[in-house]
Amino acid sequence: MDKTFLRSLSSSSTPHHRFFLSRKASSSSSSFSSPSYYSSPVALPRHSLLRRRNVRSLDSLSSIHFHINSYNNRHFSSQLPTLAVASRPAADAVEIPTEVVEKFGFEKVSEEFIRECNSKAILFRHKKTGAQVMSVSNDDENKVFGIVFRTPPKDSTGIFHVLGRSVLLGSKKYPLTGTLPQLSKGSLHTFLNAFLYPDRTCYPVASPNTKDFYNLVDVYLDAVFCPYCVRDYLIFLKEAWHFGCKNPLEISSFRGVLINKMKRLYAQPDYILRRSSQQVLFPDNAYGFDSAGDPKVILKLTFEQFKEFHRKYYHPGNARIWFYGDDNPTERLRILSEYLDMFEASSAPIDSTIEPQKLFSKPIRIVENYPSDDGGDLKEKHMVCINWLLSDKPLDLETEITLRILGHLILRTAASPLRKVLLENELREAIIDGGIEDELLQPQFSIWLKDVAGDDIQKVEELIMNLFVKLAEEGFETDVVEASMNAIEFSLRENNTQSFPRDSSMSFLSGKTTPRSIGKLAKERFEIDGLEESMSKIEFPAGENNTESFPRGLSLMLQSIGKWIYDLNPFTPLKYEKPLTELKAKIAKEGYNAVFSPLIEKFILNNSHRVTIELQPDPLKASSDEEAEREILEKVKASMTSNDLLELRRASMKLVNQFYTDPSDVLDSVPSLSLQDLPKEPVHVPSEVGDINGVKVLQHDLFTNDFLYSEVVFDMRSLKEELLPLVPLFCESLLEMGTKDLTSVQLNQLIGRKTGGISIYPFTSSVWGQRDPCSHIIVRGKVMAGRSEDLFNMINYVLQEVQFTDQPRFKQLVSQSKARMENTLRSMGYRIAAARMNAMLNTAGWISEQMGGVSYLEYLRALEEKVDQDWVGISSSLEEIRGSLLSRNGCLVNMTADGKTLAHSEKHVSKFLDWLPSNSSVATASWINDRLAPGNEAILVPNQPKNNNYIGKAANLYDTGYQLDGSAYVISKYISHKWLSDCRYYRGGFCDFDAHSGVFSFLSNGEYKLVDALKVYDRTVDFLHQFLEDDPLTRAIIGTIRDVDAYQLPDAKGYSSLLRYLRGITEEERKRRQEEILSTSEDDFEEFASVIEAVKDEWVSVAVASPQTVESLEWDLVNYFQAKKAL
Repeated sequence: MDKTFLRSLSSSSTPHHRFFLSRKASSSSSSFSSPSYYSSPVALPRHSLLRRRNVRSLDSLSSIHFHINSYNNRHFSSQLPTLAVASRPAADAVEIPTEVVEKFGFEKVSEEFIRECNSKAILFRHKKTGAQVMSVSNDDENKVFGIVFRTPPKDSTGIFHVLGRSVLLGSKKYPLTGTLPQLSKGSLHTFLNAFLYPDRTCYPVASPNTKDFYNLVDVYLDAVFCPYCVRDYLIFLKEAWHFGCKNPLEISSFRGVLINKMKRLYAQPDYILRRSSQQVLFPDNAYGFDSAGDPKVILKLTFEQFKEFHRKYYHPGNARIWFYGDDNPTERLRILSEYLDMFEASSAPIDSTIEPQKLFSKPIRIVENYPSDDGGDLKEKHMVCINWLLSDKPLDLETEITLRILGHLILRTAASPLRKVLLENELREAIIDGGIEDELLQPQFSIWLKDVAGDDIQKVEELIMNLFVKLAEEGFETDVVEASMNAIEFSLRENNTQSFPRDSSMSFLSGKTTPRSIGKLAKERFEIDGLEESMSKIEFPAGENNTESFPRGLSLMLQSIGKWIYDLNPFTPLKYEKPLTELKAKIAKEGYNAVFSPLIEKFILNNSHRVTIELQPDPLKASSDEEAEREILEKVKASMTSNDLLELRRASMKLVNQFYTDPSDVLDSVPSLSLQDLPKEPVHVPSEVGDINGVKVLQHDLFTNDFLYSEVVFDMRSLKEELLPLVPLFCESLLEMGTKDLTSVQLNQLIGRKTGGISIYPFTSSVWGQRDPCSHIIVRGKVMAGRSEDLFNMINYVLQEVQFTDQPRFKQLVSQSKARMENTLRSMGYRIAAARMNAMLNTAGWISEQMGGVSYLEYLRALEEKVDQDWVGISSSLEEIRGSLLSRNGCLVNMTADGKTLAHSEKHVSKFLDWLPSNSSVATASWINDRLAPGNEAILVPNQPKNNNYIGKAANLYDTGYQLDGSAYVISKYISHKWLSDCRYYRGGFCDFDAHSGVFSFLSNGEYKLVDALKVYDRTVDFLHQFLEDDPLTRAIIGTIRDVDAYQLPDAKGYSSLLRYLRGITEEERKRRQEEILSTSEDDFEEFASVIEAVKDEWVSVAVASPQTVESLEWDLVNYFQAKKAL
C-alpha cells in the first residue's frame, strides 16, 4: 500500500473521499481546509457518487490516500443555470472501412454523433459471439475502456461478488496473484477498478497514455475471459468461505474474505435497511436476492457453481464493451477480436435476462431488528425507510429527468419541504437520505430516516404522506424549482467532477475513486474493506484536487450502461438535450405545478407498490446471531469423522500459511511502461499574471465547455492568534446564516439560481525555502460563462452582507463540527496523529492543528458552552475576522475559462474589487512562527477498537540541512510500496514526505500493534541500504510521475496552478524536479538513508489509541509517551 503524497509538484489537488476503498490513508498538515464549508450541504447533485445505494465494493486492491489538509476541492451548494453545449468542434474521428470491420469479425449496428459529449459513437456487434461494442471517438486524451457483464443473481450466495473479485487474482497470460497491484505500479492510469451492481459487474480502466491504456485493456480482457481462479480451488476457498480450525479436532469458525466481509455488513444498520428495502420491493425477480451474499447462504456456494457461473455469464455474448477517447478505433476492434474469436455463441444473453417486478396491489410494511449496543437510549435509535417502485417498466428520459428534479426538490435543497415539516414537528434529529434511483431495470423513490423514536414512526409516515398530498395540491415555490432545475441540469452538463451518474446500486471491487467519495461511502453507505493480505494495495493517484481528474468517459459509460444492459438504446441516456428542452418548454407553457403535481399523484399518492421498512435496535441480536453460527458449526462437526477433521485442519493450515509472493519472472509478465514512455516535462498549464485595480489576477486560458471557474483568495496573516480556531466556523457561517433581507435558506436558493455554487475554506501550507507559511481563505465558485457578473456579485454579497446573528444556528454548527472531529479521532486517527506531529515540526502544521486537530476539538468543546454565555463576544469575533480578511491588500483572483470568457469577466472582477475595503497593509501576526512543543504523545480515546489504534513518527529533514531533490518523492513511494506495505511482519504502514515543509512522516493504518509499527519505522534505514532492483525502482518512478503530473480536467488545472503560485513553485522548479525524479538512482537511496539517519534523535511520535492499549505497552514505551485525553 502506497501512501506517499507528492504535493510539491502535483498538478492536482487533494481532497476528500474518492470511493475505492480502504479507510487507511495518510495525512499531513502542510495545508488545511475543512470539508464542511459548503453553501448548501443538502444540495448535492443526485447523481453524485455520494448518493449511491447498494454500492458494494468488490474490495479495494487499493488504498485511498487522504491527508488532513486535502480538502481543496469542494462540493458546490447547488448547480449552474442553463448551460451552453460545448462550442469546441469534435475531433475528426478515424473512419473504419467496412472491410476492416468485417475482417475483425464485427458488423456496424448504428452510428450517431452525440452533441452533448461532442463525440462520434458507433455501436458494433461481434458476429460470432453477439458481443456488443460501443466505440466513442473524440479528442479526450483520457481514454476509457470498460467491459460489463449482466450478472443477475439466482440466490444470495454472493457468487458474482466473489467471482468479480477473484478474476482479478491472475489470468492465463498474467499468472500472478498480484496482477493489479503490479500493473498499477508501472502504469499512468487514471482509473483502475471494478464494481458490482445488483445485476451487473463492471471492469473499467482509464489512462491518457495510449501504450499504457492498451496494456490495461489487455490485462483486463485476459482477467475476465481467462482467469486463474477457475482452476485454483484455494483461491475460491480463500475468497469465498472455508472452515477455520484452531486445532486438529475443532472447527472454530467460518472464514473467507467474502463471508467475513458480509458478516460485518450484516451487522450494520444502514446495510440491513437498504438490503431489506430492495428485497421487499422486488420479491419476485433477481433484485430480491442479495448479490453481495447473505452470510447464511454463502455457505451453500460451491466451487463447481463458481466455475459454471464464470463459464456461463463471463461470455462475450453477455458483455457490453465500451471504448472512449482519442485512440484509434480500428485498434480497438483488433484487440477485442483476439479475445472474442476464442468463443462460440452462447445462451447467456437469454439466461441473464432480468424479468420486471409486477406492481403490488397494496402497500407492505416490514419490521426488522439490527444489532445495537446496550448503552444509551435505544428508543431514539429506530430507522425507517419508505420506498415506492415507480413503474413496471423503464421510463423515458424526460420523465426520468423530471423525477430527478422532483427528488431534488423534496430532499436535496436547503428549503427541502420534508426537512421543514420534520423540524416543525420537533423531529430535527431525523437524518434524511433517499431520492430517485433509476439505474436498475425499474425506477424507485425512497425516503430514509435515522435516529427516529419508536413512538414517532407512525407519525413520521403520516407526515410524509400528508406532505405529498400538500405538494400535489399546492406545488412548490418558483425560486426553489428554478434552483433544483439548475442543479440537475448542471449535473447533466458538466459531467467532470464526482462523476458517477445518478444513483447506482454499485459497489467497488478494487481500486478507487475520489477520497471525498470514500469518506461519504463509509459514513452514509457501506464500506467494504480491501482484499485480504494476499493482495497488495493498488495505489491510486491522489493529488490535491483529484476529483476533477475523474474520467468523463467512465461517467458516460455508466450512464449508457444503465439502459444498454437491459437491451435498450445505449445512445439514449447520453442525449439529454432534447428531453431537457422539451421539459423546459412544457414548464414554460403549463407551469411548474402542472408538471410536478401529476407525477406526485401518479408515482406516489396513487401508487400501491409502497414498502415501509422499520428497523428496531436489538442489543441481543449480535449474540443470538453468534449463537446460531456456533450451532451450525457444532452440527457440521458432529457429522464429520476424525479423519475429516484432520483433513480439514490440513487444508485450513495450507490457506493460513499461503503467502502470495510471485517469482520475478512471473512479475515481469505484467506489462509496464518504461522510463522512455514517460513525459520529460510536467504538464504545462497556461497562466498569465495580471493586475486589476492593484490586485493580482491569475488567468488560465483553457477550454472549459463554457464554464467559468474562479477563486478569490484573502490573506490570513493579519488575524489575531486567538481567532485562528474560529476561522473554520467563520467560513461555514458565511454560507449557513442569512443576511438582513434573506434567511440562510433563501440565500442558498439564490446561490443555486445564480451560480454553480460557492464554497469557502481556509488553506495553509509551508512554502519551500521560506520560513513563513502561506495562510489564506479561499472562496471558490463556478458559473456559466455568460453569467460571470452573477458569480462575483454573489461572492461579494455573501462576504459582506451575511450577518452573524443567528445564535441557535451557530451553536448547531459548533456541535456538528465537534461531532465530526470526534468521529475523525475514532475512525481516522492517522489524521490526528499526523496533524499533531506536523504542529510540532512547522508553523503551517501548527496553524492546521489549531483548525483541525486535537487543539481544535478542545476549542470546540469550550466554544459550545461559551455560545450560551457570551454570544455577543463570539459574534463580535466573527465580525473581527471578516474585518481583518476582506481587503484588496493581499487579495488574489484566479480564473479558468477560455480567452473570450476571461476577457468578458475582467470588468466584473474590477467591480468586485472596488467593493472591497483597502487596508494600508497586511500585518504579519505574532503566531507566524508558533509550534507545539516537540515530544511523544499518546492521544487517549476510550473504547477504541483494537484495529483502530494508530501511531506515527515524524521529523523535519530540512533541519539537517537536506536540500530538496526530486528523488525524495520516488524514495518515499518506494518505502511505502516495498517496505511499509509489503513487509511480511507489518503490512499496512505508509509514509508521507511533505516537500513544502520538509516533514517526513511514518503512519500506521490502525491494524497493527503500536510497538510493531515503531520497530518497522526504525528499520527503514537498513531497508534503504539493501540492494535496489531496477524494475521496482522504475515502477516507483512511474508511480511518482503519475502523482506529480496527474491527468486533470481544466478546472483542476487552473486550481492547481493557483496553489503552486501561492506556494511559490515556478515552472522551472517543476521541470527540475521532474528531471530529478526521472534520473533517480541507487545513490540517491543511500544519500536519503543518511538523511533519515541524521534525524534519529529528532523524531517526534504520536499515538492515537485506547488507554488499555497504551497501558499494555512495554514499560519503557509507556514512559516514552506523554498521555493526553481526547475524549
